[in-house]
Amino acid sequence: MTTTPERHSIEITTIAHFIPEQSDLTDNRYVFAYHITIRNAGSVTAQLVSRHWIITDATDSVQEVQGAGVVGQQPVLRPGEKFEYTSGCTLTTPVGTMKGSYQMVAEDGTRFDAPIAEFTLAMPRTLH
Repeated sequence: MTTTPERHSIEITTIAHFIPEQSDLTDNRYVFAYHITIRNAGSVTAQLVSRHWIITDATDSVQEVQGAGVVGQQPVLRPGEKFEYTSGCTLTTPVGTMKGSYQMVAEDGTRFDAPIAEFTLAMPRTLH
């Protein structure tokens, strides 16, 4: 039995790492970079039009970031294509999390959210 791909399906993978040379631990400034790969696993072309991030530090302080596109772009992904970018954020604690969604518009006019699963931002040797 063959299955057909979902029309609107976006796969997102994340890799995060601590940037010690931009951080200042004595000033509670912890800088992290994250690399995102966005792949259109659906059967129709879709464009990433905006983003919504929820960033939480170790004290449960929450920052929400919303805006057009990612890194100044609104990539259009045909089925099977991927887009990769690297960005960053600064926390006041050595550990935190990020999660969110990309708002997409398919070529058929359908608007849908592509969820970004929560991932951890952690300075090395702070988590066991």
